[in-house]
Amino acid sequence: MKQDGKIIKGVGGKYTVLCGEETVTARARGVFRHEQISPEVGDNVTVRIEQEGDAYIEDIHERKNLLIRPPMANLDYMFITASAAKPAPILATLDKLSAICVHSDIVPVFVITKCDLDPEMGQKLAKLYRHSGFTVFTLSAEDGEGIEELRAFLQENLPNQTAAFAGASGIGKSTLLNALFPALGLATGGISERIARGKHTTRHVELFSAFGGMVADTPGFSMLDFMRFDFMTAEDLPYAFPEIEPYLGRCRYTKCTHLCEEGCAIVEAVKNGEIEPSRHESYVELYNILKDKKEWKKVPH
Repeated sequence: MKQDGKIIKGVGGKYTVLCGEETVTARARGVFRHEQISPEVGDNVTVRIEQEGDAYIEDIHERKNLLIRPPMANLDYMFITASAAKPAPILATLDKLSAICVHSDIVPVFVITKCDLDPEMGQKLAKLYRHSGFTVFTLSAEDGEGIEELRAFLQENLPNQTAAFAGASGIGKSTLLNALFPALGLATGGISERIARGKHTTRHVELFSAFGGMVADTPGFSMLDFMRFDFMTAEDLPYAFPEIEPYLGRCRYTKCTHLCEEGCAIVEAVKNGEIEPSRHESYVELYNILKDKKEWKKVPH
């Protein structure tokens, strides 16, 4: 018997596949190893269930996208979660995440937590990313401010979609998800004062049903090494920054790299306050990494 479904968890070579209202525990066929493809959470698959009850993933359907770390497929939304304080936000990391999302056809939404700890930083981050063309929610853990607005957004946009919440350890992802989806009961951990980071509580990617769609808590995006992993090419990069793309083709030189050239429309837009300086700094940092890559292989879909 064959059934189509979606992988919602994968641990130790066993995959939990949601087929309609039922879940099936399946293993992957060996042929995937020969093809250098592995099933990932979010994959739409065909499962063959043998008469003796064993189940095997027989086919992985075409993917919309595939993230490298953590490995997830077919995402529609990424809720990039950062805290206004404890730990302090790292803009370069947030910009790397948003660039990966845009390039992978994932809608990035910024969620700024702990705004009660540093209201000024919370508003600064919100202004920065709204100016850059993104949807932003600001939340206060103290009184729950902003939670209802985010919940309303999810109720409207999540049906038939797959979303993930991602960010650094300690910013309160699991706490936030518990507030949004109390039935999940996700484990949470405090901040280690010695290292000012969160204790790792989310160990693997798992999808949960919510608001007519699927949502994932993730173990974090600690590996955002653009030299080591093939996220995109230098040629792709300008299109991964939505605020830069409208200025492309308006530079004095056709081979403009948009770093510091005279007559560069992007550099001028930064000077005129049309593009946030920190966003351009992140672009420059990523371009200088990607231009030195000699070889790039597209992630198999």
